[in-house]
Amino acid sequence: MISPATADLRLADGAAGADPLSDWRVADEPYYTAAGDEVEAFEAAHARHLPVMLKGPTGCGKTRFVEYMAWRLGLPLITVACHEDLTAGDLIGRFLLDAAGTRWQDGPLTRAVRFGAICYLDEVVEARADTTVLIHPLTDARRQLPLAATGELLLAHPDFRLVVSYNPGYHGVHKTLKPSTRQRFTALEFGYPDAAHECAIVTHESGVEADTARQLVALAERTRRLAGDGLDEGASTRMLIHAGALIAQGLSARSACRQAVAGPLTDDREVAAALIAAIDACFA
Repeated sequence: MISPATADLRLADGAAGADPLSDWRVADEPYYTAAGDEVEAFEAAHARHLPVMLKGPTGCGKTRFVEYMAWRLGLPLITVACHEDLTAGDLIGRFLLDAAGTRWQDGPLTRAVRFGAICYLDEVVEARADTTVLIHPLTDARRQLPLAATGELLLAHPDFRLVVSYNPGYHGVHKTLKPSTRQRFTALEFGYPDAAHECAIVTHESGVEADTARQLVALAERTRRLAGDGLDEGASTRMLIHAGALIAQGLSARSACRQAVAGPLTDDREVAAALIAAIDACFA
């Protein structure tokens, strides 16, 4: 059953041939270099309507990969940054009161299901368990989303796809997906690119010279060896791009790395001193 409020919403979104997903279409090709067969693996899951889970450290390119695949497949991309206060209403939608009365407003997940888009739940493990359980009917053969507030059983559009990501190394045993949720997904493992690929990414994204990019990557490799021994994680590719952008802007390499790498990685004075020593060694 479709409620009058939902019917009004659908009419408004489709009025005059308007594209209800125009704001979420990826117009330009995002820069992405494949490290393995992840593109082919995602396309295979897409062809069979299978949900995909991306697992890997912070800043290794998971979000950029989703953006690239959305562009490659010609699908809109609706991204939700998950957090511990994310509610079911935030995902599904809620009734709003305005001058015309009460109306239903689709949430990001409902909009993706209704009109056909990739819904990307970034760091899904941060969301509350009673919120993530809402995706269960969308991750099996049913492909449906019950909207209790409107009395609608929404069948997923043929182009709807569900993608989630999280960092299992960071969250460890403190936060993880329940097996009943995790086992509904196919999983792609991500890591930091090899040195050659990472240099190319840093050069392209930040605008620094290739030699400087290689020094930044060498610094990152040193910090990653400290992961679990003073650092939760080493420097991410994103951090290197930030440092490269500062260098390209005219900041010295040492100052840029202190600002973009050492500072964000730790508040511990001894660990920070070790990172600064590594920076000085890489940019002697």
